[in-house]
Amino acid sequence: MDRTISRRSLLAGAVVGGAGAAFLGATGGTAAAAPTPSRTARVTVLGSTDLHGHIYNWDYYKDAEYDDTAHNDVGVAKVATLIKAVREERAHTLTLDAGDTIQGTPLTYYYAAIDPITGPKAPTHPMAAAMNEIGYDAACLGNHEFNYGVPLLRKFQSQLHHPLLGANALDWKTRAAAFPEYVIKKVKIATLTDSTKRPGDYVNVGIVGFVTPGCAIWDKANLDGKITFNGIVEQAKRVIPRVKAAGADIVVVACHSGADTSSSYGDALPWPENASTLLAQQVPGIDAILVGHAHVEIPQRYVVNSKTGKNVLLCEPYYWGMRLAVMDLDISYAEATGWQVTSATSTLLNSNTVDADPAVLAVSKAAHDKTRTYVNSVIGTSTAALSAATSRYEDTPAIDFINYVQAEAVKKATGTTLPVLSIAAPFNKLAAIPKGNVTVRDIAGLYIYDNTLEAIQFTGAQVRAYLEFSARYFKQVSGTGPFTADQLTNAVTPTAPGGTPDYNYDIMGGFDAPLTYDIDVAQPAGSRILNLAYGGTPVADGDQFVIAINNYRASGGGNFPGVTTAPVLYNAQVAITQLLIQWVTDHKTVDPSLFSTIDWRLVSGGTPITVTG
Repeated sequence: MDRTISRRSLLAGAVVGGAGAAFLGATGGTAAAAPTPSRTARVTVLGSTDLHGHIYNWDYYKDAEYDDTAHNDVGVAKVATLIKAVREERAHTLTLDAGDTIQGTPLTYYYAAIDPITGPKAPTHPMAAAMNEIGYDAACLGNHEFNYGVPLLRKFQSQLHHPLLGANALDWKTRAAAFPEYVIKKVKIATLTDSTKRPGDYVNVGIVGFVTPGCAIWDKANLDGKITFNGIVEQAKRVIPRVKAAGADIVVVACHSGADTSSSYGDALPWPENASTLLAQQVPGIDAILVGHAHVEIPQRYVVNSKTGKNVLLCEPYYWGMRLAVMDLDISYAEATGWQVTSATSTLLNSNTVDADPAVLAVSKAAHDKTRTYVNSVIGTSTAALSAATSRYEDTPAIDFINYVQAEAVKKATGTTLPVLSIAAPFNKLAAIPKGNVTVRDIAGLYIYDNTLEAIQFTGAQVRAYLEFSARYFKQVSGTGPFTADQLTNAVTPTAPGGTPDYNYDIMGGFDAPLTYDIDVAQPAGSRILNLAYGGTPVADGDQFVIAINNYRASGGGNFPGVTTAPVLYNAQVAITQLLIQWVTDHKTVDPSLFSTIDWRLVSGGTPITVTG
């Protein structure tokens, strides 16, 4: 079969949405030719985002090929195959990433904590090796880039062959740029010889990177005194004119900030967490935005700039390498204006339609194999199976285990005589600790974020307010059911217009004595916590408690009340996942009778409800 046809057939089968017809038309041939007298061309921007350490199409928590109910595939090795196919189809391409690269899988944890890239062996980060093999032109910072501290991020940055952009990440003291703000890529449009060279043979593409300012909250301990942040729109108003003045004909932004304006941290910062739409609306001079952070699919969206009246193209390619964004910018040249974008379309390509790129797999194979060996190592046994499948709507031993280990660590570290409580969220409903042998991956699957443990002090009134806020996760319903989980959970709120995520529902438990409470879902949010008691005694407003809490929450993530101003009693930067792994390693046996009791329940009008799952 003719190679061009086979490539086009491959891409046709991969189209998810957006401008599929435009992408698969004959424009590829037009772009490949020398400029016509009208001086038109096409520049194609390829984009990934929120890869979160996925290279292979692999689920390290199951030690099996990745699969989900939609049969998506993951991993930048799959994305690489799509990138290569489009590069053969298109003459003028640039490849970008919109952040969150070095956190999210046991692979990234291994090269941050077990064999860190900053350690004596100084291995190359597997994500750097994979991206270098693909040949990215630029990437922007994601908020999770800071999870392992600035030194490790700087080492990762030094290993990349492309710039890591963060125009609104500023030096703490000088407020100068802490990372490159932008890069200008000179794309050769003409195929003319030097003797026939003329203006417009090249188009200068300015690439600018921004990251959500929520980093300042979520990784406060890693960033205070080192890096601060400006709002995305505020910084763009300064930077975009400089990019244009530096010679950029067109401007593309990689923005690690969602398109649907909202903030999980409320008004804790003066700038929104998700600002890509505001960026397109309020800052002139931007032609297209590769969106990240929100983990959603946006095949093609247009936002009108309020000052110029021009459409700005937005595209977000889901997450974990499930999709590749293809943004086609049609441009024309005139001597008076230079190159300008005349139209822009985009689509997403599905990674599950292609095989992984062998070269990308090869450069990361050793790291992949080491990670599999690590996560499959047996560290203890469990007397019973612990599943997190129902943890969103009923008290389970799986969450009790997290709360027990966190509270025990805080009590030992602080020596406090106050009652210790702990909070944990149902991060991963697929997590399960089996009866019998327990491996690293079993524990890591229970706690999939790289949060660290802290302790703060709360009053009884603050405990109640915290639980009331958490209970906003549930939709208001009447009757005792039976209800499905979807009928009860992920309620829409002003700060969560897409529904409250599971990770923003906190379950609180006691250590030396039970913390018991009912959540009445028939009541409006703010009036749901009933029968709150510690050790059988009603909690009074003036009671004092120590709260074991993760750094994300303690820094304001989720905008839970009271946490950012509470006295801090402990913050030793101990990773909670590693704390859980170490507990099993030391104790050898996970026995639910040690830590599990039924302490909270969902009720309607005081009567327990039935949930069918």
